[in-house]
Amino acid sequence: MPESSTSVWITRAAPLPLANLDTDQIMPKQFLRGIDKAGLARGLLYDLRFDAHGQPRPECVLNQPAFADVDALIGGPNFGCGSSREHAVWGLLQYGVRAVIAPSFGEIFYSNAVNNRLLPVMVSPAHGQALLDQALACAAAGDGPLPLQIDLPALQVRCGTIEAPFALSPRHQRMLLQGLDMVGATLAHAAQIEAFAARHFTAQPWLQDRAMRTRERLTAA
Repeated sequence: MPESSTSVWITRAAPLPLANLDTDQIMPKQFLRGIDKAGLARGLLYDLRFDAHGQPRPECVLNQPAFADVDALIGGPNFGCGSSREHAVWGLLQYGVRAVIAPSFGEIFYSNAVNNRLLPVMVSPAHGQALLDQALACAAAGDGPLPLQIDLPALQVRCGTIEAPFALSPRHQRMLLQGLDMVGATLAHAAQIEAFAARHFTAQPWLQDRAMRTRERLTAA
C-alpha cells in the first residue's frame, strides 16, 4: 500500500467473515506481557491462525501463501468489540494491515485505530456484505486477496461495480491524509500550545513547574 499521505490507497483485502470479533481474539492476553509494542504481529488472531499445538490452521485464509501480502481485512459487524486494549490495533499494523472494512466497529477500537493511522472503513451492511462476498469468492477461486481502492478524499471504497461510501470525521480524514497519528496531530499545533502555556504562566506564575518544585522539596526533606 502507498504511504498514508497518498489520497487513494490500493489495497489487497482478505475476508474475515466473523461478527463481534473482539479485541481479546484479535490480540490474546498472553501477548500483552511486554513493556513495549514489539512482537505483536505474531499474536494477531492467534487462535484463528494456530491450533492448540501452535501449528498453523490451513483453513485460515491468512495462512495461505496467496495472502502473504494482505494489507486490508473485510470483517463482519461490530469488529473490535470487547476490551479497550490498544495492542489489537498495534498488532494489526505490525502484521501489515492498514485498513479494516466492516459495517460497524467497537467504539474504543475505532478511536484507537484512527489515532494510530489504521483506517476503519465503516460501510453500510449491504455494501459490507457485498464486499465480503466478493472477497470470499476471490479466495475460493484461488485468486488471493481482493483488490480494492480506498479513496480518502472522496470517502469511498471501489471494487468493480461496487462503490461504497463511508464516513470519517474531518479531523480523522485530515490525519490519515497527512500521515499523522494522535501525537503528530497534536504536535502540528505546537506553536499554539506554547503560546497558550506562555499566557497561562504569565497570568499564574506560581503554577509553573509546580510538580518539579514539589518533588525537589520532598527529595530534599
